[in-house]
Amino acid sequence: MKRLLIFAAIIAVLGLTAAKLLNNKETTEAKVYQPDPNLKVGVRTAVAELRNMSQETKFLGSFSPNRKIEIRPLAGGEIVRLPFEEGQHIGAGQLLAKLDDEQLRFQVEALQVTLEGYQNDLKRYEVLVKGDAVPAINIERTQLSIRGTQAQIKQLNKQISNTTIVAPFSGIVTSKMVEKGSVVSIGTPMAEITDISSLKLVVNVPEKAVNQFRLGSVITVQTEVYPEAKFQGKVSMVGAQGDDAHNYPVEITVQNTSKNPLKAGMYGSIANSNELKGETLAVPRQAIMGSAKEPQLYVVENGKAVLRSVAIGVATNEYYEITKGLKPGDQVVTSGQINLQNGTLVIAQ
Repeated sequence: MKRLLIFAAIIAVLGLTAAKLLNNKETTEAKVYQPDPNLKVGVRTAVAELRNMSQETKFLGSFSPNRKIEIRPLAGGEIVRLPFEEGQHIGAGQLLAKLDDEQLRFQVEALQVTLEGYQNDLKRYEVLVKGDAVPAINIERTQLSIRGTQAQIKQLNKQISNTTIVAPFSGIVTSKMVEKGSVVSIGTPMAEITDISSLKLVVNVPEKAVNQFRLGSVITVQTEVYPEAKFQGKVSMVGAQGDDAHNYPVEITVQNTSKNPLKAGMYGSIANSNELKGETLAVPRQAIMGSAKEPQLYVVENGKAVLRSVAIGVATNEYYEITKGLKPGDQVVTSGQINLQNGTLVIAQ
């Protein structure tokens, strides 16, 4: 009898606990927000329509010289001739400096006398060897001495030629670092030559526009110093490595002219139009969601927001070209996407 009472009490406790838990669940569910399936979400929309997406963008940069080099001698000595001044225009191969080579020439003269003696000895040995008056090894030693002396003369002549410093290309002397009478050593900076027969305009182009530039394509260049003049330049380099801001260097080569002479360091600009011609289907930039590789947007169909994947093309500051996934007249959501799911009822505001 006692066991039955205990068992009945346990059953009663379990029943009360289950009732309490069920009551708590109902209370909690009543407090949780249950969205009304018939409630419409307010959104802003725009119509996908054909637009002229061509856009002109200006990029500013500065001109750098075609070539610039620092003249450093391959020999040392006193400068005996220095026939140029800073700012002077010089031609390719023109003499820039002459170093004292007198000691080197004396050494060549002495070696030539030694060489002549070896050559005379060789002639005598060749006669004496025929009569077995001297061993044949004397001829071999003399021939080696002649070759060694000739090599020394060649080496000295090369050093003498290094004492004559000429311009490697035409340009302007932009810096003169020595004077006549100065004593220089190998590698001492003597002058700087800058070639501005053509110049390179370097501009930084953002990632979204860099593919619009092609090597060899002709681009019009304008400058601040000649605002009315237009220079024709060619794209000579498109950078393969961008900076931290995803800008890529693009180099445009411009031929210099005497009518409107340009100088290194001047500002220049290019106006580049994207390659899209005519009208194309476009939507506002605010409509696009997701990544550049997998763009998506919401299209309003029968009062519902339908999530759709699309393909995008060129872009302007306000619109994206849509190449796949939409047709003209489709109504796309441009604001309020955060409150939407695929199939949500919407009302355009």
